[in-house]
Amino acid sequence: MKTSAAHDPSAPVHIVGGGLAGSEAAWQLAERGHQVVVHEMRPVRGTAAHRTERLGELVCSNTFKSTETSNAHGLLKAEMRALGSLILTCADEARVPGGSALTVDRDIFSQGVHDRIHAHPRITVSREEVTDLPDVGIIATGPLTSDALAERIRARLGVESLAFYDAIAPVVSIESIDQSIAFRASRWGKETMEGASEEGAYLNCAFTKDEYDAFIAALITADQFTAHEFDEVPYFEGCMPIEEMARRGSESLRFGPMKPIGLRDPRSDKKPWAVVQLRMEDRGGRMWNLVGFQTRLRIPEQARVFRMIPALAEAEFLRFGSIHRNSYVNAPATLSSHLALRDAPTTLFAGQITGVEGYTESSATGLLAGINLSRMLHGEEPVVPPPASMLGALYRYLREADPKHFQPMNANFGLLDELEGVAPKVLKDKVRKRELFAERALQAMESWRDEHGLVAIR
Repeated sequence: MKTSAAHDPSAPVHIVGGGLAGSEAAWQLAERGHQVVVHEMRPVRGTAAHRTERLGELVCSNTFKSTETSNAHGLLKAEMRALGSLILTCADEARVPGGSALTVDRDIFSQGVHDRIHAHPRITVSREEVTDLPDVGIIATGPLTSDALAERIRARLGVESLAFYDAIAPVVSIESIDQSIAFRASRWGKETMEGASEEGAYLNCAFTKDEYDAFIAALITADQFTAHEFDEVPYFEGCMPIEEMARRGSESLRFGPMKPIGLRDPRSDKKPWAVVQLRMEDRGGRMWNLVGFQTRLRIPEQARVFRMIPALAEAEFLRFGSIHRNSYVNAPATLSSHLALRDAPTTLFAGQITGVEGYTESSATGLLAGINLSRMLHGEEPVVPPPASMLGALYRYLREADPKHFQPMNANFGLLDELEGVAPKVLKDKVRKRELFAERALQAMESWRDEHGLVAIR
């Protein structure tokens, strides 16, 4: 793939969006010698979330989560540091006490990003709304992409390519599911995927009537997240929170996502009173999605109530459920492996619009987008880290997830392939297992970085 011939080296590269991903991408490109224009519509056109005109403003939280490499978010940060992340440099300088979390003073952090971008001799900031896709550039407009640009993206990629809200169900680790209780089966024994297990595609958690009644009582009284105004979305039938459905009547879930028809509990050889079905989220079968369990419950409440589900008493949540306003592209259906238009490899996407969740994940995709666009403009192939790394595994998910069920994803150990050649006794030690994941990931990332000459920018 030789893409630089048609690009005038003196012409600027365009970054649409001055958030975390856009700022990171701009920095990576500028440090590699490119002239960059960052297009940020604030304050010409504001959003319901942002309160300032600064680049890199944090709107939901002031933490980038863990710094420990035995945590998935901490591991991703270590990989980003190996590539020279601007965002993490600014976060370090704005850090406030937060235990092992990288917690920052929001104002100091965003001012640091803002000042660095504005001070760079090869970066220009243009305050305007962009309504078209750049031929050579990166779209990093985040979950609050303007309606005009979102419509342009939709028109370019197809009507089903862009979502305007998330209805996300929790995801749990296979290792934390009690498979002496959960059973494999598809309704009526039907399975349409070629090569699928004869046991059935779903893990099923069967309820007795008493278990179901207790679960419904806990669900409808649990503390629900009250969103910011910008985060509010209308409830459509297709994304109704599970707790809202329960409030319609005690039997509503038994005739909805928890219907037991077509299933028999092998423990009793009877039809269960109700069932929660778990669907495989990844090809390796390490992450399982609670089907139909999109929710606005607060995270501690999700953990408390959903652990009342039979077989999930010890559930490890790799992703919690949510419903919020979010524009994101159906990446596996429409984008290339380096998150570009398939017919225009120098038009890349980065940040939450690609289908990643979280500050660190958004910044990481901006970092890699900047590196890859620079490579292509120098006549080199785009590259993606190996899936043994957390960043590479996240990109693999965006490339290989089922387009029909695609939902945004955060960094988690469920994305990584299992460790090979490790004694089963060691694998049972969850802490040690994650340490081994981290060791393998960082070795893979450093080897990949050195192989492609991706010297960290400092």
